[in-house]
Amino acid sequence: MTDLDTDAAAAHQLFASLGAMEGVPAHAPATATAKTRVPGLATLRRVYPGLLAAGIIGLSAAWLSQHYQAPVMLFALLIGMAFHFLHEEGRCVAGIEFASKAVLRLGVALLGARITASQIFGLGVMPIATVLVGVCSTIGLGLALSRPLRLSRSFGVLSGGSVGICGASAALALASVLPRTRESERDTILAVVTVTALSTVAMITYPMLATLLGLDHARAGVFLGGTIHDVAQVVGAGYTISPQTGDIATYVKLLRVTLLLPVVFAIAVVVGRGGAGVKAPIPWFLLGFAGLVAINSLGLLAKPVGDAANDLSRACLIAAIAALGMKTSFKDLVVVGWRPVGLMVAETLWIGALVLGSVLLFG
Repeated sequence: MTDLDTDAAAAHQLFASLGAMEGVPAHAPATATAKTRVPGLATLRRVYPGLLAAGIIGLSAAWLSQHYQAPVMLFALLIGMAFHFLHEEGRCVAGIEFASKAVLRLGVALLGARITASQIFGLGVMPIATVLVGVCSTIGLGLALSRPLRLSRSFGVLSGGSVGICGASAALALASVLPRTRESERDTILAVVTVTALSTVAMITYPMLATLLGLDHARAGVFLGGTIHDVAQVVGAGYTISPQTGDIATYVKLLRVTLLLPVVFAIAVVVGRGGAGVKAPIPWFLLGFAGLVAINSLGLLAKPVGDAANDLSRACLIAAIAALGMKTSFKDLVVVGWRPVGLMVAETLWIGALVLGSVLLFG
């Protein structure tokens, strides 16, 4: 299956009718001569309507986020879901699929431009050990609770990874290597929506809790960076206390982001060796992630280039979220009930209690 193929082929039997989008004339198939002269032109013609739709939704979400101080990922999801009809049939389907897969992988790979080895090792032993235990145990908790809650093991991994590592970005990366099922897209959207909402709540309440407990700047930074799900919310929460707290919280959070590489790679290997003939795609985008971390650690990545990579990564992830939103309907989310949300709340409480306990006992 390529990045242009739909994950719900049965629902898109009319995909061959590429001229179904109102106001856009159908194009004749590219000739062999045109393909030879301009490589990729036919693919570009297929994907640009859907990519354009995802990009416009992403820009709208970014504008709303800046003006109303709310998570951009949540806006992108909700607006995308309002345009679910674009993924039912017509010229946008291929581009939406491309944005939700290839553009997503590019965004995850570019996350490596944020991180250097010196940032991570400069934290000391306690924060590193706390983060390692927190991420592994949260994923384990998701797996352990998924069965009694009658949820799939894939959702247990997806939810535990998104809570334990880096929120929506981790959910998207993990979803790209987990087995594809009829519920895959719905589960990914559920994880992203829930983890974004929980991260926003944590951004508001955790600084107050840190102040109430009398944590100093260093311990507060470890607590916030080790518990809040999304990078943006960690930055927002940390710098509301002090610049020192914000810096430490950001470095701890980047340590969690670094764990995205081994976790996703390990899951891809396990899935690839699993039964039922399931094979996960080789996560080449993770090699790009690791390469950027190495280049940045060696000081070979100029600051303007690193800043540009960060901006492009954010834009790609927002567009991918918008595309995932267009692939999901509200009806699909309503039928799942309270169990997925309950699982992610339990995981959030677990990692919060674990990191806070570590800070209080060993900080």
